[in-house]
Amino acid sequence: MSFAAFKFHPQIQSALDNCGYEAPTPIQNQAIPPVLAGRDLLGLAQTGTGKTAAFILPILQRLHAGTRGKIRALIVAPTRELAEQTHTYIGNMAKHTHLRSIVVYGGVSKHAQINNIRRGADIVVACPGRLLDLVNDRVINLSAVEMLILDEADHMFDHGFLPDIRRILKTLPTKRQTLVFSATMPKEIRSLAEDILINPATVQIDHTKPTASISHAFYQVEQRDKATLLRKILKEKDVATAIVFTRTKHKAKNLGLQLQKAGFRATSMQGNLSQQKRQEALDGFKNGTYNIMVATDIAARGIDVSGISHVINFDMPATAETYTHRTGRTGRASCTGEAFTFAAADDYKMIKALEQSLGQTLVYQTIAGFKSTPQPISGITEAQRPCSRTARKPGPVRGKRNSPRNQSEAFDFGLSTRA
Repeated sequence: MSFAAFKFHPQIQSALDNCGYEAPTPIQNQAIPPVLAGRDLLGLAQTGTGKTAAFILPILQRLHAGTRGKIRALIVAPTRELAEQTHTYIGNMAKHTHLRSIVVYGGVSKHAQINNIRRGADIVVACPGRLLDLVNDRVINLSAVEMLILDEADHMFDHGFLPDIRRILKTLPTKRQTLVFSATMPKEIRSLAEDILINPATVQIDHTKPTASISHAFYQVEQRDKATLLRKILKEKDVATAIVFTRTKHKAKNLGLQLQKAGFRATSMQGNLSQQKRQEALDGFKNGTYNIMVATDIAARGIDVSGISHVINFDMPATAETYTHRTGRTGRASCTGEAFTFAAADDYKMIKALEQSLGQTLVYQTIAGFKSTPQPISGITEAQRPCSRTARKPGPVRGKRNSPRNQSEAFDFGLSTRA
């Protein structure tokens, strides 16, 4: 099946052709028809499946006819990075349609955003806090909104945004089309979806199943030895680009600094940095200045970085679904990737959950020249050989050598689905 089957307006189809998009992904194939038909929708899919295009393309198609210059579609996102990513994608797809998108989020001055609003827009992409500020200031009018999209709804719950979401809902027309997209479905999000969706279509694309193109390796290691193991893996494995996940922001900051001091081109991101510094870190990771990003789970959403060869779980994730979305940052767009996970003795429950998710008994690997003597983890079988690679060898990443101006800076950021 090709995108031509959806019969998009020629101006939208032209943008698809220019970007080289030919065949829709499964979630696009299943979600676009009910959205075009005006139905509410609950979409569940893991990272990297193309959720952004699954709602942007039909939004543009539906908005193409009608009054211009009024806010007719509102997209709410949990992170600044995801909001910018979505706004940029709209710009690429809508450049021939004369539909205009603006983006609003905190951490920067309101002045430029207010000027953009006053010039008129058809679509607003917003983070909840700044959007409510602008509504309370009577700068933005949402009375003409026809379509509401909550993107990464579960992550908004993680950020404590659900009270803000309910306040935003009170400012919108009751007669509207509502789309909720989420990577996981905790009970709080399911309750919200049941409250705001009317007879929705439900699209679920293996949202808890790891991507088939990723190979998985597990290393049993004591907490105190994790940093040593990480440095050895980064030196000896063919790690072109990697995201290293830690459990806390403090650990992400310290680990990023340790890797820098050890000579690695590493960076990290942290939510309380200015937008400029967050963007500098992200741009450096995208252009190859850095090839290692250290982050907490907030990094699983909101950033579209292609070509990640490895995901390394320095700390075990909290749930099997989180594991899926962490590791989904590699092995994307029909490429292969590798996921390395460090398992400590207190990770037994998570190991059992991963065995169920992966459908196999986990086998932990060894690496030559490294010794750690952790307590045995029940449920993991020892493999008395180094990890054998099954993924395609990633290509080299070119970029300038890292020379951070201030190595006391460290970061933590949000990653999301790629359109």
